[in-house]
Amino acid sequence: MTDDETFMARAIALSERTALVESAGGVFGAVIVRDGEIIGEGANRVVAENDPTWHAEMAAIRDACGKEGSFKLPGATLYTSAEPCPMCMAAAYWAGISRIFYASTNEDALRHGNFDDSMIYEEVRKPADQRKIPIRQIMRAEAIEVWKRYEAKTDRVPY
Repeated sequence: MTDDETFMARAIALSERTALVESAGGVFGAVIVRDGEIIGEGANRVVAENDPTWHAEMAAIRDACGKEGSFKLPGATLYTSAEPCPMCMAAAYWAGISRIFYASTNEDALRHGNFDDSMIYEEVRKPADQRKIPIRQIMRAEAIEVWKRYEAKTDRVPY
Protein backbone atom coordinates (compact mmCIF):
# COMPACT_ATOMS: atom_id res chain seq x y z
CA MET A 1 0.00 0.00 0.00
CA THR A 2 1.36 3.44 -0.94
CA ASP A 3 1.37 6.35 1.50
CA ASP A 4 -1.50 7.92 -0.43
CA GLU A 5 -3.51 4.72 -0.07
CA THR A 6 -2.68 4.50 3.64
CA PHE A 7 -3.98 8.02 4.25
CA MET A 8 -7.05 7.37 2.10
CA ALA A 9 -7.71 4.15 4.04
CA ARG A 10 -7.76 6.23 7.23
CA ALA A 11 -10.27 8.65 5.67
CA ILE A 12 -12.46 5.72 4.60
CA ALA A 13 -12.22 4.17 8.08
CA LEU A 14 -13.40 7.48 9.58
CA SER A 15 -16.33 7.51 7.13
CA GLU A 16 -17.27 3.98 8.09
CA ARG A 17 -17.16 4.73 11.81
CA THR A 18 -19.21 7.93 11.63
CA ALA A 19 -21.91 6.49 9.35
CA LEU A 20 -22.16 2.82 10.30
CA VAL A 21 -21.02 2.66 13.94
CA GLU A 22 -21.90 6.05 15.42
CA SER A 23 -24.74 7.00 13.02
CA ALA A 24 -23.44 10.55 13.43
CA GLY A 25 -23.72 11.57 9.79
CA GLY A 26 -23.08 10.59 6.21
CA VAL A 27 -20.38 8.31 4.86
CA PHE A 28 -17.64 10.94 4.85
CA GLY A 29 -14.19 10.98 6.46
CA ALA A 30 -11.11 13.10 5.81
CA VAL A 31 -7.50 13.48 6.87
CA ILE A 32 -4.99 16.26 6.21
CA VAL A 33 -1.35 15.33 5.78
CA ARG A 34 1.83 17.37 5.63
CA ASP A 35 5.32 15.92 5.32
CA GLY A 36 4.01 12.38 5.67
CA GLU A 37 2.19 13.05 8.97
CA ILE A 38 -1.52 13.37 9.67
CA ILE A 39 -2.04 16.87 11.07
CA GLY A 40 -5.83 16.80 11.14
CA GLU A 41 -8.77 14.51 10.66
CA GLY A 42 -12.52 14.67 10.73
CA ALA A 43 -15.73 12.83 10.02
CA ASN A 44 -19.21 13.92 9.04
CA ARG A 45 -21.28 14.69 12.16
CA VAL A 46 -24.13 16.64 10.57
CA VAL A 47 -26.80 14.50 12.28
CA ALA A 48 -25.14 14.20 15.69
CA GLU A 49 -24.39 17.93 15.94
CA ASN A 50 -27.47 19.25 14.10
CA ASP A 51 -25.03 21.28 12.01
CA PRO A 52 -25.25 21.17 8.20
CA THR A 53 -21.65 22.45 7.94
CA TRP A 54 -20.09 19.62 9.99
CA HIS A 55 -18.64 17.89 6.95
CA ALA A 56 -15.58 15.67 7.23
CA GLU A 57 -13.36 18.02 5.24
CA MET A 58 -14.45 21.05 7.28
CA ALA A 59 -13.79 19.17 10.52
CA ALA A 60 -10.37 18.02 9.30
CA ILE A 61 -9.42 21.56 8.24
CA ARG A 62 -10.52 22.95 11.62
CA ASP A 63 -8.58 20.22 13.42
CA ALA A 64 -5.40 20.80 11.39
CA CYS A 65 -5.60 24.60 11.64
CA GLY A 66 -6.12 24.36 15.40
CA LYS A 67 -3.15 22.06 15.83
CA GLU A 68 -0.95 24.12 13.52
CA GLY A 69 -2.02 27.45 15.03
CA SER A 70 -2.69 28.87 11.58
CA PHE A 71 -5.60 29.39 9.23
CA LYS A 72 -3.38 28.41 6.30
CA LEU A 73 -2.15 24.90 5.53
CA PRO A 74 0.41 25.31 2.72
CA GLY A 75 1.95 22.10 1.52
CA ALA A 76 -0.87 20.04 3.01
CA THR A 77 -2.81 17.31 1.23
CA LEU A 78 -6.47 16.54 1.89
CA TYR A 79 -7.55 12.90 1.63
CA THR A 80 -11.31 12.53 1.63
CA SER A 81 -13.51 9.48 1.28
CA ALA A 82 -15.78 11.29 -1.18
CA GLU A 83 -15.47 14.06 -3.73
CA PRO A 84 -15.74 17.35 -1.81
CA CYS A 85 -18.94 19.39 -1.97
CA PRO A 86 -18.76 23.07 -3.00
CA MET A 87 -18.53 24.27 0.63
CA CYS A 88 -15.64 21.91 1.40
CA MET A 89 -13.83 22.78 -1.83
CA ALA A 90 -14.09 26.46 -0.92
CA ALA A 91 -12.71 25.73 2.55
CA ALA A 92 -9.79 23.82 1.01
CA TYR A 93 -8.98 26.82 -1.18
CA TRP A 94 -9.27 29.24 1.75
CA ALA A 95 -6.99 27.02 3.85
CA GLY A 96 -4.37 26.87 1.10
CA ILE A 97 -4.53 23.08 0.71
CA SER A 98 -2.04 22.06 -1.98
CA ARG A 99 -3.57 18.77 -3.21
CA ILE A 100 -6.76 16.76 -2.81
CA PHE A 101 -7.30 13.04 -3.22
CA TYR A 102 -10.82 11.60 -3.08
CA ALA A 103 -12.20 8.06 -3.22
CA SER A 104 -15.90 7.98 -4.20
CA THR A 105 -17.44 10.41 -6.69
CA ASN A 106 -20.40 12.74 -6.36
CA GLU A 107 -22.29 10.24 -8.53
CA ASP A 108 -21.44 7.42 -6.09
CA ALA A 109 -22.73 9.50 -3.17
CA LEU A 110 -25.97 10.18 -5.03
CA ARG A 111 -26.41 6.55 -6.13
CA HIS A 112 -25.70 4.91 -2.77
CA GLY A 113 -26.60 7.59 -0.23
CA ASN A 114 -28.95 10.05 -1.93
CA PHE A 115 -26.46 12.90 -1.36
CA ASP A 116 -26.98 15.34 -4.23
CA ASP A 117 -24.85 18.48 -4.60
CA SER A 118 -25.87 19.13 -8.21
CA MET A 119 -28.45 21.77 -7.32
CA ILE A 120 -25.78 23.83 -5.54
CA TYR A 121 -23.60 23.84 -8.65
CA GLU A 122 -26.66 24.82 -10.72
CA GLU A 123 -27.69 27.58 -8.31
CA VAL A 124 -24.31 29.32 -8.11
CA ARG A 125 -24.18 29.54 -11.91
CA LYS A 126 -27.45 31.52 -11.96
CA PRO A 127 -27.66 35.29 -11.53
CA ALA A 128 -28.43 36.13 -7.89
CA ASP A 129 -31.98 37.27 -8.65
CA GLN A 130 -32.82 33.89 -10.24
CA ARG A 131 -31.73 31.62 -7.37
CA LYS A 132 -34.14 29.59 -5.22
CA ILE A 133 -32.99 31.40 -2.08
CA PRO A 134 -33.76 35.09 -2.59
CA ILE A 135 -30.65 37.24 -2.22
CA ARG A 136 -30.87 41.02 -2.08
CA GLN A 137 -28.34 43.72 -1.31
CA ILE A 138 -29.20 46.30 1.38
CA MET A 139 -27.20 48.83 3.48
CA ARG A 140 -24.13 48.74 1.24
CA ALA A 141 -22.93 52.21 2.27
CA GLU A 142 -22.92 51.23 5.95
CA ALA A 143 -21.01 48.04 5.23
CA ILE A 144 -18.48 49.91 3.07
CA GLU A 145 -17.72 52.22 6.00
CA VAL A 146 -16.63 49.21 8.06
CA TRP A 147 -14.58 47.94 5.10
CA LYS A 148 -12.81 51.30 4.84
CA ARG A 149 -11.90 51.23 8.52
CA TYR A 150 -10.66 47.67 8.11
CA GLU A 151 -8.61 48.69 5.06
CA ALA A 152 -6.92 51.42 7.13
CA LYS A 153 -6.24 49.15 10.11
CA THR A 154 -2.46 48.80 10.38
CA ASP A 155 -2.45 45.64 12.49
CA ARG A 156 -4.87 43.55 10.41
CA VAL A 157 -3.84 40.03 9.52
CA PRO A 158 -3.92 39.47 5.75
CA TYR A 159 -5.49 36.26 4.49
